[in-house]
Amino acid sequence: MSKSVMTNDGELILDSHKISHHMDRVRAWEAGERIAPVTVDMALTRACGSMCKFCYAMMQEPQKRHGIKTDHILNLLDDFAEIGIKGVSLVSDGESTLSKAYVPFIEHAAKNGINVGNATNAWKFEPEKSERVLPHMSWLRFTVAAGTPERYAEIMYKGPEHTEVFDQAMENIRHAVQFKRKHNLSVTLGIQMVLMPEFRDEIIPFAQLGIDLGVDYAIIKHCSDDENQSLGIDYDQYESMYSLLETAEGMSTSKTKVVVKWDKIKDKGKPSYRRFYGPAFLLQISGSGLVAPSGMFFNARYSKLHIGDFTTERFIDIFNSDRYWRAMNYIASPAFDAQTMMGTLPIQHYVSTALDDHVKGIKKIVPAKGEKPLHVNFL
Repeated sequence: MSKSVMTNDGELILDSHKISHHMDRVRAWEAGERIAPVTVDMALTRACGSMCKFCYAMMQEPQKRHGIKTDHILNLLDDFAEIGIKGVSLVSDGESTLSKAYVPFIEHAAKNGINVGNATNAWKFEPEKSERVLPHMSWLRFTVAAGTPERYAEIMYKGPEHTEVFDQAMENIRHAVQFKRKHNLSVTLGIQMVLMPEFRDEIIPFAQLGIDLGVDYAIIKHCSDDENQSLGIDYDQYESMYSLLETAEGMSTSKTKVVVKWDKIKDKGKPSYRRFYGPAFLLQISGSGLVAPSGMFFNARYSKLHIGDFTTERFIDIFNSDRYWRAMNYIASPAFDAQTMMGTLPIQHYVSTALDDHVKGIKKIVPAKGEKPLHVNFL
């Protein structure tokens, strides 16, 4: 099954990595140098109006939930630019569109030459806001848990009777699609379904909704769980949905590609790697300001991997500190086991698999050939 799809804007890689386009970092890392991440995944707040049944961030308490001040955000971006971070995805553990810093963050990132993407429930992505940020963004992915209003409201909010949240999201998504077309913007727009086995009835309606909305892609992905299986994901059940997922992919049109993240779904929650190399290339930061190697470690029980807080000290100082590199070296050492000491299928999974295979000599990372894919600075 293909690792990428062709859209009207170019090649889009959604079920693999792009690390082969950043060989300078790979070679420096191999040589034992301290490298800046290519990508940072973060949030501008931990607040979120959704109540998604599949949300990994709900397991990351206790932490402060207040928004981050705009001046801290602008300083952070200046530090990112100085050390060579190329892309920032606003996903992590909060709904960044709720932050007063949301629009200034995206505008300032563009001035610094940093690519920005965002995942959002779209409830607060009103036309005035979307029209300001879309010209500066690489991609925007809307979380849409189901294709029908009642199931959407049941999975993402207070219950099936609260379909007003579905209506609001769809109105804002449609406006974003229309605005992109009207102004011929390069931003890629997609919707995403986080698939738990009990949501299988919504696979086909979700795919159809993506087509009806006219987004560039509709992606169906696994659901992550922590090492204690707090969400209770039975990864063996995914196999019984393969035919449904194949049917959904077959619904793709020339305008909208339906994509399944087959690699992660077929891994069934068990990585091939034990050493966790990925965070050195793809770092995560909480909407509280906490800097940790991965969102898997935001919870207070992982405090020994909490490197710092960019709201109380400059990120560039955190990055240059010994504690930053102690944390990175620890999770990449034999003392750490990614299969038993962290949750399943982190955002760094694809990169970590590639780096582990590279180190083991199973499959070497080699320089990419041909044209760069879309969003090359988002690993």
